[in-house]
Amino acid sequence: MNKQNVYVSNKPLPEAKRLWHEALTRHGFYARKPTEEIAVDDAHGRILAEPVFARRSSPSYNAAAMDGIAVHFLDLAGASEARPVRLKRDRFVPVNTGNAIPEGCNAVVMIEDVHYVSESEVELNMPATPWQHVRNIGEDIVATELILPEGHRIRAIDQGAMLATGATRVRVQRPPRAIVIPTGSELIQPDREPQPGEIIEFNTRILAGYLNEWGANASRSMPVADDPALLRETLLRAAAENDLVVLNAGASAGTRDYSAGVLAEVGEVIVHGVAIKPGKPVILAMIGDTPVIGLPGYPVSALLTMRVFVREMISAFLGQGEPESQYVEATLSRPLHSPMGVDQFVRITLGRVGDNLMATPSGKGAGAVMSLVRADGLLTIPAGSEGVGAGEKVRIELLRPQTEVDATAVCIGSHDNILDLIANHLHKRRPIVRVSSAHVGSMGGIMAIRRGEAHFAGSHLLDEATGEYNISFIQRFLKGVPLQLINLCHREQGLIVAKGNPKKITSFADIARERHTFINRQNGAGTRLLTDKVLRDEGIDPAKIVGYAHEEYTHMAVAAAVASGSVETGMGIRAAANALNLDFVPVAEERYDLVVPKRFLDDTKVAAILDLIRHDRDFHAAILALGGYNLRDCGKVMYEQ
Repeated sequence: MNKQNVYVSNKPLPEAKRLWHEALTRHGFYARKPTEEIAVDDAHGRILAEPVFARRSSPSYNAAAMDGIAVHFLDLAGASEARPVRLKRDRFVPVNTGNAIPEGCNAVVMIEDVHYVSESEVELNMPATPWQHVRNIGEDIVATELILPEGHRIRAIDQGAMLATGATRVRVQRPPRAIVIPTGSELIQPDREPQPGEIIEFNTRILAGYLNEWGANASRSMPVADDPALLRETLLRAAAENDLVVLNAGASAGTRDYSAGVLAEVGEVIVHGVAIKPGKPVILAMIGDTPVIGLPGYPVSALLTMRVFVREMISAFLGQGEPESQYVEATLSRPLHSPMGVDQFVRITLGRVGDNLMATPSGKGAGAVMSLVRADGLLTIPAGSEGVGAGEKVRIELLRPQTEVDATAVCIGSHDNILDLIANHLHKRRPIVRVSSAHVGSMGGIMAIRRGEAHFAGSHLLDEATGEYNISFIQRFLKGVPLQLINLCHREQGLIVAKGNPKKITSFADIARERHTFINRQNGAGTRLLTDKVLRDEGIDPAKIVGYAHEEYTHMAVAAAVASGSVETGMGIRAAANALNLDFVPVAEERYDLVVPKRFLDDTKVAAILDLIRHDRDFHAAILALGGYNLRDCGKVMYEQ
């Protein structure tokens, strides 16, 4: 037994997988085949542990396949239009579909071909063939025949077939029982308001949800405080009661990370630390014959690591082989750098722009849950690569159906809260159109249009010489690209400050003089250009602004920084300040436009967006409710080339 409590140096992913597979095999995890007998009515989606055979034939009697009359075919041997045959009531029997064929009859004449002379006599003008319109005994399946094989996942039609042949109970594989245990004294439940230092515990909901989706029967534990003795007790009980234990947080080497040490005391640590990003400090251990996976605390790291090591475990436990994944080839929209020696998993949004399926990173950071919410797929950059260049073809594992990807309009450029409203309103329409937004600034959007990577781009670039927005930049950087510049809104830009403006900030001069902390937007952003223009107009050296080099990529991120107290002010739109109940000091009104290449104007996705912008009054009302917007030119073509 390994008693060592150290952070083991990272193992390459293939080696870690090999060691883990060997341990699981050695401890008989894959050999376990627990089963249970359940009612067929409750068996939808379950996997058969043994074959199912018909207990009786279906149909179990000769049955009429049509409404009509049952006859003996010889009685109609000479029937024709010229010489119709009449049958008395003792030579035919009226039947409905599904009725048993009476004794002495062996054919059914459809009601449409029967002429009743009287209630007791019919006239027929065509012959019958033996067993016409009759479902014979066992036509569907004969007693003792195989209905479904072992290992089959039961569908609704399968339930019907089993019940039709008398099988009312079946033996199915019992899903592996799994439990997710969160650790950390700082964890609180979602119904509480977090205080500084407290963290809402939602990881177990994500992890247990995916375990159930992959075929396990997963439950959640209440958080375990940072107490080795309590963690030891919890782990021993969980290992005794479950087939699989997932431990969340405490996997690294911090002073309060006890997972590895406790697991080494009560079991065997197979691997601690794998060369993957995110998810490096994963622990793979055994307590007796029960596998325990110690995951990092950050939600994205935890989920992606569990996906790497646990999904295939569950599939193998259920005898289903390798989990199926769908891959597509796409073009990377911007370069990605990756540390050497590490397998990196990158969240990707996808959208088909013309003939190209474009892949754009959806966000970074092991704690950025929304990067996975928005992600359409995963890109794996192998350990031997330093990254992938813009325009390169990459292989993406899909996380959502291909049909949803194909219904996605790609927007790359400046951020505005209206883009979220567009996405929401389009999702309520039928057919659904999705919007994938990458916030890289106005100039980044124009460059994306130039490279053919987006259906449209948001831009608010001010030309100081002319006072005009966007047009000179389009003429310079998109020369020769047929396009329309369509207005989305006019909006207020200004300084976002804390509620009540306790620092009495009224201008950039105040910020420079009082050394108030500031957060900036990234180079190429229209807000950054406006900030620099105001500083030049007021003769303020950017070096005098504390935090000028501190950058964020969206208005909401700037507002969040002010709301958290990490900075005292930042430049952004009024809607972002309103959203977080902050105060706002107006600086300027600016025009925010959409750059739309003409080749996409007839695209159904883009057409739906333009129709929404121009004609949907509910959408306009929702924009105005955000505050700081004027829609006087909304949908108007401001420039065309």
